[in-house]
Amino acid sequence: MRRPFDDTTRRNIASRCAAFARVQPDGVTAELKRAAVAIALTDANDASDTALLLTRRASSLRSHRAQWALPGGRCDAGETQIEAALRELREELGVALAEDAVLGLLDDYPTRSGYLITPVVVWAGPGQTIVPNPAEVASVHPIPLGMIERADAFDFISIPQSTRRVIRFHWEERLIHAPTAAMIYQFREVLDGRDTRVADLEQPVFAWK
Repeated sequence: MRRPFDDTTRRNIASRCAAFARVQPDGVTAELKRAAVAIALTDANDASDTALLLTRRASSLRSHRAQWALPGGRCDAGETQIEAALRELREELGVALAEDAVLGLLDDYPTRSGYLITPVVVWAGPGQTIVPNPAEVASVHPIPLGMIERADAFDFISIPQSTRRVIRFHWEERLIHAPTAAMIYQFREVLDGRDTRVADLEQPVFAWK
C-alpha cells in the first residue's frame, strides 16, 4: 500500500497512534535503563511514499556496533522518552524537530542488554536535510512504509537458546532483528489498526550483550 508523504497520511497515522492502547510489558524491573528511539517518518521517491528512517550503527561504537537500528539511545537524567528520541534524532541525523512533530508512542520493549526502549513516532516534515553523524551512524536508509506492510516482510524462527520466537524483518536481502524489527513490526500493526504486542518477541543471541 502506497502512503503519499502528505498531510492526509500524517493525520491518518496520528489517528492510528492515538487509538493504540499502550501496555506495560510483564516483568519490567527498575534495573532496566530507560531509552527511546524515533520512528521518524519522512518522504521517499519525491514524496510519492512515506518512509521510516533506518540506520546502520557505526562500527566504532562500544556496543551493538554495525547493527541495524532506529535513531535513538539512552535517556539522560531528567529527560522524558520523547525528549530523548528527539535529541538522538538531532544528534545522529541532524534532524531537529519540536515536540508537536510527535504522532504517538508504542509499547516499551525490554531488551536482553538491560534497556527499556520507548518507540516514539514522529513526523519529519518536508525540507529536512539528513546529515548522519559519522561517529554514530554508518549509513541511513528510508524504508517506504509499503515495504513493512508486505505480507512477507516479517517472519519468525526458533533458536535453541530461548522458548520465545525470534522476529526478522526482510529488507532488500538483509535481515533486521529485534529490538528494531519488533518495534517496526508493532508500528506496521498499528498502521493496520491492530494492537499487537511484541515484548515477547526474542532477539538473536548476538544482540543479548
